[in-house]
Amino acid sequence: MAFCNRQICKFYPMNTREDLKEKVSMLPNSPGVYLYYDKEGTVIYVGKAKNLHRRVSSYFNRIHPIARTNILVRNICDLRYTVVGSEEDALHLENSLIKQYKPRYNVLLKDDKSYPWICVTKESYPRVLLTRKTPDRGGKYYGPYSNVQMARTVLELLREIYPIRTCHNTITDETVGKGRNRICLQYHIKNCLGCCEGRISKEDYGKFIDEIRQILNGDIQQLCDYLKDEMNSLAEQLRFEEAQEVKEKYLLVEKYKAKSVIVSAQIHDLDVYSVTSDDDSYYVNHIHVNNGAIVQCLTLEYRKKLDETVEEVLSLAIAEINNKFARRVKEIVVPVMPDSDFEGVTFTIPQRGDKSKLLDISLRNAKQFMLDKLKHAEKLNPEQRVMRTLTTMQRDFRLSELPRHIECFDNSNIQGTNPVASCVVFKNAKPSKRDYRHFNIKTVVGPDDFASMKEVLTRRYTRLVNEGEPLPQLVIVDGGKGQLSAAVEAFDAMGLRGKIALVGIAKRLEEIFFPGDSVPLYIDKNSESLRVVQHLRDEAHRFGITHHRNRRSKGQTHSMLDDIKGIGSVSRETLIKHFRSLKRVSDASIEEIAAVMGPAKARLIYDALHAEKSDESVDG
Repeated sequence: MAFCNRQICKFYPMNTREDLKEKVSMLPNSPGVYLYYDKEGTVIYVGKAKNLHRRVSSYFNRIHPIARTNILVRNICDLRYTVVGSEEDALHLENSLIKQYKPRYNVLLKDDKSYPWICVTKESYPRVLLTRKTPDRGGKYYGPYSNVQMARTVLELLREIYPIRTCHNTITDETVGKGRNRICLQYHIKNCLGCCEGRISKEDYGKFIDEIRQILNGDIQQLCDYLKDEMNSLAEQLRFEEAQEVKEKYLLVEKYKAKSVIVSAQIHDLDVYSVTSDDDSYYVNHIHVNNGAIVQCLTLEYRKKLDETVEEVLSLAIAEINNKFARRVKEIVVPVMPDSDFEGVTFTIPQRGDKSKLLDISLRNAKQFMLDKLKHAEKLNPEQRVMRTLTTMQRDFRLSELPRHIECFDNSNIQGTNPVASCVVFKNAKPSKRDYRHFNIKTVVGPDDFASMKEVLTRRYTRLVNEGEPLPQLVIVDGGKGQLSAAVEAFDAMGLRGKIALVGIAKRLEEIFFPGDSVPLYIDKNSESLRVVQHLRDEAHRFGITHHRNRRSKGQTHSMLDDIKGIGSVSRETLIKHFRSLKRVSDASIEEIAAVMGPAKARLIYDALHAEKSDESVDG
């Protein structure tokens, strides 16, 4: 690796644009790393390049589509560079410089915490323990584990299978010979074999450690086969108690094996990377596969700064993983090709098969990490989710303000009978059920959904305006172009166009129609905007259907007794309960009715029912 201009000063005098242009013109056409400084001499950006001259020149010879990049360029007062031998060297140097200077315009690895490892110490009688120390302090490290609970579970399983020591005593031949350590409770409960007093030899104890390393390396099947053969051999020798002990170990190892994700026994020593993102960050998931099992899985989060591409972030993550875990593989499965080459590494973008399944598993883990982070943030700050949803809707529906108040309308009728409409109200993207309203259609004859929609909107917003009530920021009509056109006519007549945003949603393909635009908008199926709109529409449909059903039921149970003034529901129930049917009430004499209801009500009921009979006979 060749270095040039490696010395970094704390302060640089402000350079003119001409000075910068001269420096840029003299940059070599070699791979390297460049640093930008502001007028205070602070590193504000670190970048890598396959060709330093071409890459750095691109910052100064055009206007960039990303505003933040233009701001960066305006703040550059000096630059320094480092020439390296290869793209991979440039990537590693860039990674270390970003960590050192933490430039404000660089994509940064968020929360660069230490992950838990399982360490097999380098001692006469090695211990197996959980640690967050970096793997350069002696011993053999396995992991890391993105979930500390999983690491503890693995460690507990190993201690359950093997009688390894857990004490912190220093055990050497000298301490054993002089009896400086004494056996503890773990020996008496048979969790340890007395290493402190040399009651087990280093060789026998070392066999346990070798098998533990085998499990931690992912070579579980070979260990299962060994334990199974050992169990059968002991059984043939009639050493049943020892065979039972080996069997218990075998069952525990099988249990551990079942918890691993097995993909294919033909896949050895392979890394898998996937990338997903939201508005603020990239999430890169890394999976390591050994002997057909996923033995490591973790996700890194990179905060977005400029217009970083997926390819650039993927390269940063690969370099980060290689440096952190000191491991190099020959093949890496990726969704896209990274923008840097890695010596001796083949990149594969699978289309099908086991490697494609691995990529899917990795992507699911990345998305789950993003979702868990979002849920955690929303739990701490519930208003954050509301604001994100409303901001997304404002962008998707081209609104001038946040749609904190949304109303949705739907018509319901069966062959033109009992036509009704419903209005549901969402405030801050949540149902406000006390503000829901029903409408019985009054002026429209027959099944005319367009005219019904126009009537309902006119009645609703005329009343809100007259009463001085706040108007919604967004109104949604359930239907396509026809219902939307009727709604536009109603708004024009009331003078509300421009004051309230109006859209229509078609039922079949989730098409969103805007007034005056014949081409519908198709919102991403996973968008929060579409989920809110679907919830609104489903609520309007449910609320309208319920009201329509109630009206039909009421019409079907209506009788002549309901129309008699002075006769309430209790009196009607008493009559029906006594006479068993409306026909028997009609056939009863006034004396029979008076015996149940009293003379005054009996006269009302008798006259009303017999007047109905008289009208029927006259009509006949």
